[in-house]
Amino acid sequence: MLFFSTVQAWEGETFKVCADPNNPPYSNQNKQGFENKIAELFAKSLGKKVEYTWFPQRMGFIRNTLKAQLADTGEFKCDVIMGYPTGAEMAATTNPYYRSTYALVYVKKRGLDDIKSPDDLVNLSDERKANLKLAMFDASPATDWLLKHNLVDHAIPYQTMTGDASINTAEMLEQDMKEGKLDMAIVWGPIAGWLQYHGKIGPVAVIPMRSEEGIKFDFPMSMAVRVPDKDRKEELNGLIESKSKEIRKILSTFHVPLLDGEGNTGSP
Repeated sequence: MLFFSTVQAWEGETFKVCADPNNPPYSNQNKQGFENKIAELFAKSLGKKVEYTWFPQRMGFIRNTLKAQLADTGEFKCDVIMGYPTGAEMAATTNPYYRSTYALVYVKKRGLDDIKSPDDLVNLSDERKANLKLAMFDASPATDWLLKHNLVDHAIPYQTMTGDASINTAEMLEQDMKEGKLDMAIVWGPIAGWLQYHGKIGPVAVIPMRSEEGIKFDFPMSMAVRVPDKDRKEELNGLIESKSKEIRKILSTFHVPLLDGEGNTGSP
């Protein structure tokens, strides 16, 4: 049975983060992801050191991290998830610290460079569509979009979440694009940015998707704490506001497509 402490936020010497050990561009055990960088920024502001509890960010993640307690002390293993959909269940989310969108990405110099918008993809000739090597992920708004625009027959099915935690979506896409198994995919913005800046498959085009009737592509992202941790949540909200420029700079380094308050894409 869980019990919740009423101590002040961030008691102790560490800023305890729940994170995936192999999930670029968000986090990894080498602390190279943008969530790692933001965690370091916040910890420094609080005069603390970052301490990680690692677990694959998939089924069971919150149960084994944010809500998990140490057997000997009853202390929670970690206190904050650095990236969590705003308003999602199972945790209390902070104010959003970025808003991104799904994006169409393709490897340049493979005969697709004339595609400058999603409409250009829809309007390709049947002959060109027949040669597409386009990834289609389950449980994604991109799949709904492909169905709506009669492109699903030209797509290659991929799993959003495999049973093997060592297989990361961004790295899998990068490898398959490098080997020529794929030319194109519609993926969540941070992954699109990672494929662009990581540089292992040559030049990559990133075209933000626009939400349309019945299909939403853009979403806000927050941090998450346990529901009773109101003080911790408010302190995070304060850091999100006071460190907004630094956060934006980190996201820019990772080429994350960002949306403004009106849903327009700007340079991060």
